[in-house]
Amino acid sequence: MSPYVDLDPIRILDLFAGAGGMSEGFHNGSPRFVTVRAVEMDVAAAATYAENHGKNVVFTGPIQDWLAEEEVPQVDVVIGGPPCQGFSTLGKQDAEDTRNFLWRQYAETVFRAQPKYFVVENVAAFTKSPQYEDFMRETSPDGMLSNYHFDSRVLNAADFGAAQARKRTVIIGWRDDQEAPGFPEPTHGPGRPNRYVDVDAAFTERRINPSVNLVDLPAGRVRVITGQAVSGPYASPELHVTRHYTDKSLERFAAIPPKGNRFDIPEHLLPPCWIKHKTGTGDVMGRLHWDKPSVTIRTEFFKPEKGRYLHPEEDRAITHYEAATLQGFPDSYRFMGTKTEIARQIGNAVPIPLGAAIGRHLANYL
Repeated sequence: MSPYVDLDPIRILDLFAGAGGMSEGFHNGSPRFVTVRAVEMDVAAAATYAENHGKNVVFTGPIQDWLAEEEVPQVDVVIGGPPCQGFSTLGKQDAEDTRNFLWRQYAETVFRAQPKYFVVENVAAFTKSPQYEDFMRETSPDGMLSNYHFDSRVLNAADFGAAQARKRTVIIGWRDDQEAPGFPEPTHGPGRPNRYVDVDAAFTERRINPSVNLVDLPAGRVRVITGQAVSGPYASPELHVTRHYTDKSLERFAAIPPKGNRFDIPEHLLPPCWIKHKTGTGDVMGRLHWDKPSVTIRTEFFKPEKGRYLHPEEDRAITHYEAATLQGFPDSYRFMGTKTEIARQIGNAVPIPLGAAIGRHLANYL
């Protein structure tokens, strides 16, 4: 008999839910978690969420519209990751990017839902942003969330069993009448109960065939979601598709040895901009290491020029299926959208093992 059989369900509200990585992680962390509502404005991502967590669970639209149109449900935990592109460490930063202020809608939702706990997941740089300071002020005696406290920590998904080194700021807040929960303790890595899950282990467990010939997703599947045609659904293994590469690209890939990168490409194969640019990151056009967790899976993992996204041995970037595997999505997970939309969903997701560790930890306090 399950040890949870006599325990009440734990109600979750998932904001900026994306494809459902955080919800999936919490559900894996404890069978007591039940997502009662999710909010996601991207139509394809919302369709993926609905495909896996129930079509009546997700509100498809901006959180501002949801707050205006619906009554916020009373839940035990609010989870979510407001978009963070404006203060990401990648590319040009824009502190005034409108996406940085969606935390205010998150805070308003917590105020209206009055959960026992809330969880925010964001980029590691979040704690150095003005938005983080604003969030702290909301929990002061004069703030909207004056009856809450919170703590933050940068967690690496690899330390919790993900086959991916992905560092993210995690904020856990608690209501005055609840116990401060702290954070889950790492379970993987040197000196810990388990070894890191490397790329080889992740791909071997799924028995992923390294040879890929298909370029397109299966044809003939489409659903109309809020008046828009969305392709799918596709089971995770059906995402094992590659791209059309030029002969020059294939020559470059072939010149890169295991664990190598763009600095291994002969000069006659380099574009002029790379011939002149001898410094910079070694991850560009880099191969993943079989014996390490992968680098952070971002939304353009299918472009080798964007990072260390070449297969450890094959002359191609990793496939969508391989990226989903490194994020921890199970083979049973079904995705909606184009290849580019699905890649964005995969890259933006919270690694499932990290979400599971946080959920498992919080369940002990609920």
